[in-house]
Amino acid sequence: MAGCRLARIQDEGVGRCEDMTGVLLAVGTRKGLFTGRRREGRWELSGPFLPARAVYAVAIDTRGSVPRLLAGADSAHWGPSVFHSDDLGGTWTEPDRPAVAFPRDTGASLERVWQLHPAAGEPDVVYAGAEPAALFRSEDRGETFTLVRPLWEHPTRSRWQPGGGGEAVHTVVTDRRDPAAVTVAVSAAGVFRSRDAGASWAPSNDGVSAVFLPDPHPEFGQCVHKIAQDAGDLDRLYLQNHWGVYRSDDAGARWTDIGAGLPSDFGFAVAAHPHRPDTAYVFPIAADGDRVPAGHRCRVFRTPDAGANWEPLTAGLPSGDHFGTVLRDALCTDDADPAGVYFGNRNGELYASADDGDSWQQVAAHLPDVLCVRAATVD
Repeated sequence: MAGCRLARIQDEGVGRCEDMTGVLLAVGTRKGLFTGRRREGRWELSGPFLPARAVYAVAIDTRGSVPRLLAGADSAHWGPSVFHSDDLGGTWTEPDRPAVAFPRDTGASLERVWQLHPAAGEPDVVYAGAEPAALFRSEDRGETFTLVRPLWEHPTRSRWQPGGGGEAVHTVVTDRRDPAAVTVAVSAAGVFRSRDAGASWAPSNDGVSAVFLPDPHPEFGQCVHKIAQDAGDLDRLYLQNHWGVYRSDDAGARWTDIGAGLPSDFGFAVAAHPHRPDTAYVFPIAADGDRVPAGHRCRVFRTPDAGANWEPLTAGLPSGDHFGTVLRDALCTDDADPAGVYFGNRNGELYASADDGDSWQQVAAHLPDVLCVRAATVD
């Protein structure tokens, strides 16, 4: 792999890029976190950091004077924890006490942190989505979190069921116009919305089907895989379901199926373009019983018109039979212009596009199982 022109130092045997400009790529895998830097079109990957830990959640928080990386990582020996880095992943800090922990009276214990989300409208607030299904809120950039009890104590909770990956809050969407507006996706309970900073929550699944239930259109119980927010209309959301790709134009109150034109409307990931309205990306999977790329082809699909049409993006991607599944948080965009688009798969392959997805290059192969990918421009 070609390396960018970066100075390198050794930190406990791990290469660390000292360049402080350009795009930072963070890749959580089954065996640690890798970071990538792009400069003049070339990539260099460093790691693994947090070795021997499964990294299911990563956030790059660029809201402060210094970018902060957050990672939710599991250790088979030490259990789950949330780490943070203020030097672009070179060194990591773990709190003396668990950052995310259930109060004793809940009788629950943390299985995993599935999502770390810097809130759009509150500079120091970070949300964590957890398993068992719960939302936690931090007001100190992710160093300590408290349980959002109204969601944990929701009257429908006793009837929530786990999805194939467990029962978890895996997606958090916030609104920079209104910090009190928070939307979450729960596997497998569906979408829930709060308009009062988490004091109350309502199911928000009108139009989303649950083909695996006796009633395919329940109030809750849908297996939502991921939600992304449109760049131009913040009330427009895209949803990848367990069968079905949907759009909402009213912040999740109602959903419309937009899966026509895709080779399969089953999948895990969905991401939105950071600047271009009505533009989103999905990676179709063949079926819930097969779970390999649709048609055995490595293809990202993009809609330029909010789901009315879909186009395959394949330039630079493998053209033959391909079996690398992309998980719910393993497809993302950065905030550059033109936008970078990235995905990793369970084959340990990592791909990047620097031109809105029009063309791709392979950043790495033979990584451990890729669980999540995040990217952002940093100074």
